[in-house]
Amino acid sequence: MINPIKHFLWSLYYKNDEWFDILDPDGKVIGEAPRTVCHRAPGLLHPVVHLQLTGPGNTLYLQKRSMRKKIQPGKWDTAVGGHLDRGEMVETGLRREALEELGISGFMPTFLSTYIWECPAESEMVNSFSTFWDGPINTDPAEIEEGRFWHFEEIDENLGKGIFTPNFEYEYRMLSSELKHLIIR
Repeated sequence: MINPIKHFLWSLYYKNDEWFDILDPDGKVIGEAPRTVCHRAPGLLHPVVHLQLTGPGNTLYLQKRSMRKKIQPGKWDTAVGGHLDRGEMVETGLRREALEELGISGFMPTFLSTYIWECPAESEMVNSFSTFWDGPINTDPAEIEEGRFWHFEEIDENLGKGIFTPNFEYEYRMLSSELKHLIIR
């Protein structure tokens, strides 16, 4: 649980900040904290969603993070990745983020995995989904520098070379065989 005094001080200092639910390792909400604090305190586990967007010809859509991003700017990452709003259901957040980042809606997500990702900046409970998409994509230039479909072989050849975010590489290695299996279209 978050210390009530600390929570009170955060509410004064970070009153205009975005706030996230804080989770225990089982995914139960145990408190809330501002985004700024979550991204400086790796022990504050907060929920996020990822959407792996598969496409025609055994491809996977990736976004190149804007250089204005504080975490991993300019690196290639999962097609959609975003934080859940306080109290937001996972699939609702997934659909909201897909619309905000890529302008896509009406897709049928397939649940892949939930895992905990920890790095020096933060701790996230990642809820990962996939869907096949061959329609238009309209990226948000504030979030995404560019985006494109990559062949799985091209991703495999570039792992470990510093062009992908560490979280994408981790998730890709964990889920690539399942993603490749889903693309029988």
